[in-house]
Amino acid sequence: MATTIELARAPSTLNLYVRAATAKKHGNIEGDSLPKLSVTLRNVQANYKKLTKYREVCGFPLSGSMPATYPHILAFPLHMELLVSEAFPFPLLGLVHVRNEITQYRAIGNQEVLDIECVLGGPREVAKGKEFDITTYTHVDGQLVWESVSTMLHRCKTSLSDDKKPKPQDSTEPETVISWPVEENIGRRYAKVSGDSNLIHIHAITAKLFGFKQAIAHGMWTKARCLAELDSAIPNGPFKVSVSFKLPVFLPANVQFQCNQQEREIAFEVKDAKGEKPHLAGTIKAL
Repeated sequence: MATTIELARAPSTLNLYVRAATAKKHGNIEGDSLPKLSVTLRNVQANYKKLTKYREVCGFPLSGSMPATYPHILAFPLHMELLVSEAFPFPLLGLVHVRNEITQYRAIGNQEVLDIECVLGGPREVAKGKEFDITTYTHVDGQLVWESVSTMLHRCKTSLSDDKKPKPQDSTEPETVISWPVEENIGRRYAKVSGDSNLIHIHAITAKLFGFKQAIAHGMWTKARCLAELDSAIPNGPFKVSVSFKLPVFLPANVQFQCNQQEREIAFEVKDAKGEKPHLAGTIKAL
């Protein structure tokens, strides 16, 4: 039986994290699928001051339309609402964001009024655990203008083996290589504009509680920073931007942004300072 949670207002992410920390999740699925669960919020409008601060933190220029990653920020409390619900079996703390795909059908004005729906799907068994998706649909006056798929991993034992064979390296030299300094406080700065205050991003002390030697950058900050770097090259019409999150960026860090541009596709990566270890790999494709 499908369940839809209809929200009257965006929930507090701080309260949601408290619920996540105190929730007792058994980690077991009844049957082969997660519950048919969705959450909706209507008449969503970006706070202009918060949107401006988001641009500053991620490097986007001023514009009459919001960055393609910003609807994810507006939908994030809805994602959290799904993950802390009693029907969702996995504990939120410890989930890993492995991929994110955004399709923008048209630019969204900074102050347009949006209707947002987020739908839970999956899981799929993989070597490292079980993957599931949160698909987000954003409408303006009934028209679908933006959608995304955030793929998450719940680590657990599965029947699949992990293929340890090294993948062949792409010998193509990047057309563009830019060095980025990533400040120690970028996790705290991004948390303030995104609402994503997961302790692994906030400070080295809190990150160590979860087994990390240092705080790590938010994956969606890294994706947004890439789109900001490519802002002038992003298609004017519909496009899709897909990324896979690889190794974490430990803070502070120096990283390399690399990209190759073709007629209808841009391939980009974020690697370590030596240009060897991958942090993120993605593409932008005109539709």
